Amino acid sequence: MFKFYKILFLNILFFSTLIVISSYSWLSMWMGLEINLLSILPLMANPKNLYPSEAAMKYFITQTLASLILLFSILLSMNMKEFLPQNSSNMLILIINSSLFLKAGAAPFHAWFPEVIEGLNWENCLLMMTWQKIAPMMILIHNLNMFFYLSWIILISSILSGIYGLNQTSLRKILAYSSINHIAWMLSSMLNFKLIWLLYFNIYVILVFNLIMIFKYFNIYYMNQLNLIFNSNKLLNFLFMANFLSLGGLPPFLGFLPKWLTIMNLTSNQFYSLTLILIISTLITLFFYIRLTFSSFLLMKVELIFKSSIIGNFWFFSFNFISLAGLLTYAMIPNFF
Repeated sequence: MFKFYKILFLNILFFSTLIVISSYSWLSMWMGLEINLLSILPLMANPKNLYPSEAAMKYFITQTLASLILLFSILLSMNMKEFLPQNSSNMLILIINSSLFLKAGAAPFHAWFPEVIEGLNWENCLLMMTWQKIAPMMILIHNLNMFFYLSWIILISSILSGIYGLNQTSLRKILAYSSINHIAWMLSSMLNFKLIWLLYFNIYVILVFNLIMIFKYFNIYYMNQLNLIFNSNKLLNFLFMANFLSLGGLPPFLGFLPKWLTIMNLTSNQFYSLTLILIISTLITLFFYIRLTFSSFLLMKVELIFKSSIIGNFWFFSFNFISLAGLLTYAMIPNFF
């Protein structure tokens, strides 16, 4: 049963992000981020979470540190002439962006993110990997001035997420490092054309929602439990495989579209080295995605007699249809982008 206080704090969580998006001043943005932080903490206090207190404490300390750095840089910018040299705007932008990268979980400020995700249930993981990324990224969109610093954040996020994800057996940590890799792609999509970021984020939300719906239904958290999916139904098995490959950006699935547009945008603006490293890091993430789905389409398996009720779910089929047939739909629209 969905409790009243969860509905209350969930609404506050959504409205706090809208406050950040619609703000005209740094102080109101900071207030929206603080309300966002205080509203998600009660949602983490869930008996179904693995380590609710530890995850909430790690998240609170990290986000409070990022908020303090952001507030400190805002106060410095207001009194720049008194305390700082004349040409110090680049340093303030670097401090502000670093605090926002810490809030979003981009590498090298990422160490808290997989640890917090590991202690949460799938509903909270979905919130952390999707909705909680909107507010800091919307502030970053309006504050992208230091391209050299941003390029290093993109490179470190893409490389570290691929390397750290290779030896993981927890599905929550695999999705967490996958989220860090997608943050690198989203940041690179912001460089010149902001609409690509919006498309990328929406497609990422659809793909993560599809996977988390499957994991939540079967109560799966680790790789050795995946036989529950593989042996339940052939169609569900195929949808699981297709969503993971789509999350990795493999054509002809929908996840390939935003990466394709991002690559076109980067190459047209002569970011060739950055594009090459992003593609190589995505191949590393595709490796551990294929390792998860390897037994689903190459090895023999036993199918259970009874049918799973999730197969008859209309919304489940609708989101998976968007995920699988979305790229074909976009290809049929003339002069798209």
